[in-house]
Amino acid sequence: MDSDATASDARIIAASRDDAQVFAVIFERHFDAVFSYVGRRVGSEVADEIAAETFLAAFRSRQRYDTSRPIARPWLLGIATNMLRHHHRTEVRRLRAYSRIGRPESSTGEFEWADARLDAARARPRLLAAIADLSRDERDVLLLLAWADLSYDEIAQALEIPIGTVRSRLHRARARMRELLNANGQYPLAAVDAVREVLNSDG
Repeated sequence: MDSDATASDARIIAASRDDAQVFAVIFERHFDAVFSYVGRRVGSEVADEIAAETFLAAFRSRQRYDTSRPIARPWLLGIATNMLRHHHRTEVRRLRAYSRIGRPESSTGEFEWADARLDAARARPRLLAAIADLSRDERDVLLLLAWADLSYDEIAQALEIPIGTVRSRLHRARARMRELLNANGQYPLAAVDAVREVLNSDG
């Protein structure tokens, strides 16, 4: 096998089936990304626990990993997303609480947006409230796109659904958010970059 630094995730996982300790490389490569995604959704208080559970579940299911996929991040984020379903109410409460107080104070960068302009700051509470009003399926695909930076194909891999289903869920999520954000004719023209891309791109 190639050195740990150059081997693909798929080769590392395949090797870990015979040598379990090799799987530590996957943990080292992807823990930060999983932790960041989970932390944004449910908070840093439980992110460590969920991220650890994600890698434990991944380790236990490594025999079933599709080694034609060289990068394991979508697979890991899919497992994390499934774990988050047990924390659905926590996530919704968190989003609604932040929608009332505006930008949350956090040392981990939760809900930190690239665009700090005033209109984006004003839009943030309504944006978070709109995300909270989405169905779980719609919120999952939206946030895997916006916060985990997965492609449509990677989201399909992560959630084990057809790419057409990804597109339809994103379409519904965007339409619902436009409806909620336009409720008073105040949809911001200069929204935060990451979320503007989700809302306005055609996919």
